Amino acid sequence: MHVIRMSHFTLLLAQASGVPEAQAELLYQAAPMHDVGKIGIPDAILLKPGKLDPAEWAKMKEHARIGAEIIGDHDSALLKLARSVALTHHEKWDGGGYPVGLAGEAIPLEGRIVAICDVYDALTSVRPYKRAWSSEEAADYLSSEADKSFDPRLVPLFQDLLPQIRLISSHYADP
Repeated sequence: MHVIRMSHFTLLLAQASGVPEAQAELLYQAAPMHDVGKIGIPDAILLKPGKLDPAEWAKMKEHARIGAEIIGDHDSALLKLARSVALTHHEKWDGGGYPVGLAGEAIPLEGRIVAICDVYDALTSVRPYKRAWSSEEAADYLSSEADKSFDPRLVPLFQDLLPQIRLISSHYADP
């Protein structure tokens, strides 16, 4: 349900940020492919209940490049966008992300949008290594990371969408 929720969040945030409707719809379709590269990561790492050690973390960070390689280079606008999302959704506004260390507006808008939506949903969902955070806790985290991890222009737009985001989360709740 994660990819369904975060793709809906992505559509809303893209629209709120002024992305033309056709491009916002395309991003909605591309967003679920953001973590396709995780099929190249061993289950022992993906499902580990505790903190990853440095070698495991290095392996986990490879999923962005693996995803871009899986999607490949195509003429299709959807697949071009999906490749960009897979490759850039872990880049950080301050340059501290991966796989390249892009910063600010050098990170494609689609990567910046998906980063916020992906992190919010991951934080508010149970994972093998953590409890689900409340919507308020996750929203506070996003605010604290604006201008560090996230585009400071997009975070307030996401915050304004929280009533709709919460409805989507409840409608597509994990079983």
